[in-house]
Amino acid sequence: MANNIDKNNGEKKEKLSRQAKSWLGLETETKNGILAVFFFTLSIISVLSYVNLAGIFGEYFIKIGNFLFGKGTFLITLTLILGGVSILKSFHKDIYKTTLIGMVLFVFSFLGILAIFYNGAEPVSGGGYIGYGFSYPFVRFLGIYASIIVFVALLVSSIMIILDISIIRLFGFFSLPFKKSKDDLPNTMEDIAADEEKGVIGQIAEIGKKILPRPNFRVQKIDEEINEDSGTEKNIFSKKTGIPDIKISNWKMPPLDLLEEDRGKPSSGDIKAMSAVIQKTLFNFGLEVEMGETNVGPTVTQYTLKPSQGVKLTKITGLSNDLSLALAAHPIRIEAPIPGRSLVGIEVPNRVVSQVRLKNLIEQKDFAHNSTLLTLALGRNVSGGPVFCGLEKMPHMLIAGATGAGKTICLNTVIVSLLYRLPPEQLKMILIDPKRVEFPVYKDIPHLLTPVIVDADKTVNALQWAVGEMERRFDILSAVGSRDIISYNKKNELKPLPYIVLVIDELADLMATFGREVEAAIVRLAQMSRAVGIHLVVCTQRPSVDVITGLIKANITCRIALQVASQIDSRTILDMGGAEKLLGNGDMLYLAGDASKPIRVQGAFISEKETKRVADYIRTIGQPIYQQEVTDHKRDGGSSWGGSSSGDDDIDDDMYEEAKDVVMAAGKASASLLQRRLRIGYARAARLLDVLEEKGVIGPPDGAKPRQVLIKDDSKDWYSQFDHQQEVK
Repeated sequence: MANNIDKNNGEKKEKLSRQAKSWLGLETETKNGILAVFFFTLSIISVLSYVNLAGIFGEYFIKIGNFLFGKGTFLITLTLILGGVSILKSFHKDIYKTTLIGMVLFVFSFLGILAIFYNGAEPVSGGGYIGYGFSYPFVRFLGIYASIIVFVALLVSSIMIILDISIIRLFGFFSLPFKKSKDDLPNTMEDIAADEEKGVIGQIAEIGKKILPRPNFRVQKIDEEINEDSGTEKNIFSKKTGIPDIKISNWKMPPLDLLEEDRGKPSSGDIKAMSAVIQKTLFNFGLEVEMGETNVGPTVTQYTLKPSQGVKLTKITGLSNDLSLALAAHPIRIEAPIPGRSLVGIEVPNRVVSQVRLKNLIEQKDFAHNSTLLTLALGRNVSGGPVFCGLEKMPHMLIAGATGAGKTICLNTVIVSLLYRLPPEQLKMILIDPKRVEFPVYKDIPHLLTPVIVDADKTVNALQWAVGEMERRFDILSAVGSRDIISYNKKNELKPLPYIVLVIDELADLMATFGREVEAAIVRLAQMSRAVGIHLVVCTQRPSVDVITGLIKANITCRIALQVASQIDSRTILDMGGAEKLLGNGDMLYLAGDASKPIRVQGAFISEKETKRVADYIRTIGQPIYQQEVTDHKRDGGSSWGGSSSGDDDIDDDMYEEAKDVVMAAGKASASLLQRRLRIGYARAARLLDVLEEKGVIGPPDGAKPRQVLIKDDSKDWYSQFDHQQEVK
């Protein structure tokens, strides 16, 4: 009984403490806004006190200020203004405690300097009693000159704390008034920001130059040196690439100020108490374990434990519901064992979660220094560490999850990460949006090869064009003796090939309309396009076997599973359970192509406003050059998804009349009939059946029965005679 009372009292105290810390549950922006208004109001009142317009309060304010601060009374106004500016500058950050510390340090260091300069640290005349008391021990032990150096250092540090600004930008800001012309001001600030962020964003361009060097002349000049006898190689380079040669001289990576920073701080409650509950619960079921380290992530907290000898892991995983009941947390996920460690991880949802923003990931050095050009910032793991991955190594990605789990935000994170990595001359994108509402924000950015595709027919054409472009690139690499796009682009005498990324927002809609064509194209690209720099990012909200087929899963090994409704859906995506126990809102399981088990990641969040700001900035720098042949039904060069030449459309037109004669003479229509009579493959036979149905020659499919011929022909041609002879035999 006493233990229960102590436990209840502890819980009440913890609850009251959290409520007091949360300011009645106010959001960070609200708290910062209140503080900013408070600081600016006090600064205005202090100014009015100097001119005797603040009444009795103003009189006492001046008297007390002169007594405590001496000649530094004006610091009260200046400090309050700096505090208000600091709050507004970091409006979304919970930094009021840091701001108050910086303000106190600013006042004390400034008063110490005044106390030294006025009458050798005598009280009242210089920095008041506060300045005298603060400076006296420094002057006594360090001397006057060393004390001044210390106070100046503290003063500069306090300004950096208040404004949350680096020393490079701080001194760059103070040097602006001394510039000769106003035209130099913007460039100076940009140079300062660029110097500060070098290694974060600025070095991306340097990496790109090393891997994709600037060409000295165009590919067409090589044609003159190729021997006339090698006509095949000459035709390869003379083909129209279908990709515009865009070079924007004033291209600059989008600034990080367009994005917002992380919000909130995760809290898992009493970690020791939770660990004790886990250990006690397992002990009650006869399982002895030794608790290990605890990792607090943005969404969940991972408690690690080491089972004693003879304890089966299946017994621990089977107690998932019992642990959830004991911890009063649902759902919990048990990872047994943790990959690479002899430990079991129990992931418990945090009481207070933090929001992982894309900005805090992009500004990491690991993002800029990554050796892969197509680096993606996914989010943070259960330990709070950033998770990055390279699209070149994947080389394709499948994203699936239930509605509202965060798929679209994950796609936006992928796209914006790429926009922060490469300029338009090194990266081209084809965005496919069957839902018509997800990708309009990227309209007319210079990275696009074609406007955002919303039509299913154009989607099939774009996929067919991508297959043709893949084959054209293979011919080019073969002609110059390069193994992949990286080795090809290192040859300075050749025109670099840009990477192409196809992003499909909803695969289920495309599979419902053009299932065979879409699946065949995706599989063909997934099998072969890695070496030539063409990559797929496919997303769906319906993780079923008729959408995520076996062929697609076999060729797209890198997958992301967000929250799903059942374990069956999780197995469809990852070939294992676990996604049904996720929390939603970007909580995901990321399965790398070379990994046997997925890792849990809290996906980065980017709002619609942030995405729009980034897209608007990129649009101001350059305009796209769209290629009409990407979505045209008939294309020059390249091949279709079935591996035949680009003249298939013309052949289909020629075969239409033959197919029409066959079905009219036979009185029935089926794909097998056309395959036998015309000696063609199933894909083309099925396509001819679709054309015949559109023309009204045959009826719709009727299960396994042959289709009905709607146009009758009384004449019997040699096809029907041949069938009759075969039946007699």
